[in-house]
Amino acid sequence: MGHGLAHLRLGAVNIDGVMLNDTFSPVIHQFLASRGRACTLELERSIFSQPRAVAGRLLAESVGGAMSGEEALEAYFEERARYVAGHAVRVTEGALELVARLRRAGLRTVCYGGLARDHFERFLGEHAELFDAPGYICTDAVRPGLHEIATEYFGLSYDQVLVVDDVARVAEEARRLGMAFIGHPSHFEHSFQRQLMREAGVQHLVDSLHTVDEELLHTLDAQVAEGTVWPG
Repeated sequence: MGHGLAHLRLGAVNIDGVMLNDTFSPVIHQFLASRGRACTLELERSIFSQPRAVAGRLLAESVGGAMSGEEALEAYFEERARYVAGHAVRVTEGALELVARLRRAGLRTVCYGGLARDHFERFLGEHAELFDAPGYICTDAVRPGLHEIATEYFGLSYDQVLVVDDVARVAEEARRLGMAFIGHPSHFEHSFQRQLMREAGVQHLVDSLHTVDEELLHTLDAQVAEGTVWPG
C-alpha cells in the first residue's frame, strides 16, 4: 500500500460513538437522573473512558454509595440493554466511508473500545476487512490505551497515529502523547464532551464523519509532523 500521507501511518478509530452511535451517554444520564443525581461536567469527565471497574466504582459513589461498584455496573448494563432494545445500535453515517478514506490515504486502520471483541464482531464483523490485524483492540484494561495501540500492537511512534474518538479523556491522552486527534463528540443534548474537548485544545472537531476528507487528513499529517497539532 502506498502512502498518500508523509508522516501518519495508522488510523485508530473508536467503536462506540464513532463507528457506532453513542448508546452510553444517554444511559449514564438516565442512570444518574433516575437516582436523583445530575450528570455534571465533572462527573462526566471522571466516568467516561475509564476501565469498567473504575467506572463502576465512580457510578456507585455518585449515587451515594448504596451499591458496590460491581452492582452499579450490573445495574448500568441492565439499563443499557433496555435502552438499546428501543434505540438500535447502528453503524454511524459516514463511518465506513471514513475508514475507507483513511486506507486510501495509505494508513493502516484499527478499531478499539472498552467492550469485549464480541461487541465488534456483532456490529462490525461484516466490515472487518476494513481493519488491519488484530482488527479490534479491547482497551478496558489499559484505558485509554493509545500508548498500547501505537507501540505494542503496531510498533509506531506516537506522532504516526491519528486517533478519532468521541471522548475528551482520550483527547487529553492524545495531547499528552503528541498524537493527531479528531474529535467526534456526542450529539446527545446533555453531553459535555464537546466543551471538554475544546478545553483540552482539540483543533479538529467534526459533527459529521463525512467532513474528515482528504484535505483535513493532509492538514493533520503536516501539523503532527511540525508538532503543531496541539496548541502550545
